[in-house]
Amino acid sequence: MYGKFIDNIEVVDVSSKGKGVCKDESGKVIFVDGVVPGDIINLKIKRKRKNYFEGQKIEILKPSKNRITPKCKHFELCGGCKFQNLSYDAQLQFKQKQVLNNLKNFSEMNIPKISRIKKANKIYFYRNKMEFSFSEQKWLTKEEINKKNQNITRKGLGFHKSGAWNKVIDITKCHLQKDPSNEIRNSIRDFAIKNSFKFFDHKSHNGFLRSLMIRSSSNGLMVLIQFFEENKIKRVKLLDFLNEKFPEIKSLLYCINSKRNDSIYDQQIICYQGSNHIIEKINEYEFKITAKSFFQTNSYQIIELNKIILQFASLKKSEIVYDLYTGTGTIAIFIAKYCKKVVGIDSVSEAIESAKENVCQNKIPNVFFELGDMKNIFNQDFISRNGKANVVIVDPPRDGMHKNVIKELIKLSPNKIIYVSCNSSTQARDLKLLKFNYSLLKSKAIDMFPHTQHIENIVLLEKI
Repeated sequence: MYGKFIDNIEVVDVSSKGKGVCKDESGKVIFVDGVVPGDIINLKIKRKRKNYFEGQKIEILKPSKNRITPKCKHFELCGGCKFQNLSYDAQLQFKQKQVLNNLKNFSEMNIPKISRIKKANKIYFYRNKMEFSFSEQKWLTKEEINKKNQNITRKGLGFHKSGAWNKVIDITKCHLQKDPSNEIRNSIRDFAIKNSFKFFDHKSHNGFLRSLMIRSSSNGLMVLIQFFEENKIKRVKLLDFLNEKFPEIKSLLYCINSKRNDSIYDQQIICYQGSNHIIEKINEYEFKITAKSFFQTNSYQIIELNKIILQFASLKKSEIVYDLYTGTGTIAIFIAKYCKKVVGIDSVSEAIESAKENVCQNKIPNVFFELGDMKNIFNQDFISRNGKANVVIVDPPRDGMHKNVIKELIKLSPNKIIYVSCNSSTQARDLKLLKFNYSLLKSKAIDMFPHTQHIENIVLLEKI
């Protein structure tokens, strides 16, 4: 089958990873990049896996009625916005289908008629946080390869190429974060190249400039530059350049990170200019966001997400609520005035510090936070300290909840559990462990990530 050409085959679906799905005459699944459901294509089989094949698009014979022209010129290379070639209505349709299939196939619960997906009103420039990597070996486009006689820099600042971790796609305009994000990134790259600063080499693991994070909010911008090694003269030169050129930057930060990975959570973040945080205002609430804080990346949809949570919770003034995986306490703060008390837990100390400050900033007296690993801190002692919760809200990472957390939830036996998830497959897996104790009453997805395969889903569970 490897190397075989298949002509005139229809793309019938899209996978959870954003790849087009075809099926051969025997019913074997073939995953193909760069196509959308409804396309009629010619393809070539590239790889054989245990239960499926990977194919390469050769030609689109007849485009789908849902196919559109991507706005971004980096679309086919980047892979960050896998659905930019698919109409937004079709994106919503397939995301809803993905959630329903996961709930049906993995939860083993009776599935009610699920609510219609909540679409995003803003589908471009909606992210409040972007991270970019520097590289000495950028991915060369076909146009650059063909310009053999021209002096083309190999330095790049952008996103890692899928399947080639040491290569970075040099991004000139990204449609995910509002201006001046693109101008800041491009200015940093141009300044660094002009001054002969060494970008990070991902193979030899050395260099000077390592990564860039830009966070935006209603009151300004945060920029964090991660240097692999200290060079005070060069560092100050770059940071001073940014400080002078972009007064919108209210928080200019840096760190020196020489370890094997570029995660910042164990690093000392140093404030070079301005404040060590920015403030996001949503409705009447203000939220302090630090470099390490978890905060929903789509500020425009946070209000809509919390409306769904509140509707599902149907809280009473006498009720205690636990907010597990609370982050900076966004959900806890939004629901506080509708219940007696909210207690949030998170494992990131900076997030809990911000959450506590957010509570003080917003003068909310009935929200409390504890720091710790969820599987260790969420236990009977925690319940004895804080009182038995009537309602529990969980919003775990993509991997879902630890089994010990689910066991404690079953012991606690709250009347309602509201499970917020950015990965409906692990959500459904966790629901399976709750099926003997809870029934699934409601499910509603909300699109926090237009043009990507990701979808947020909220379910309401009620004690049987």
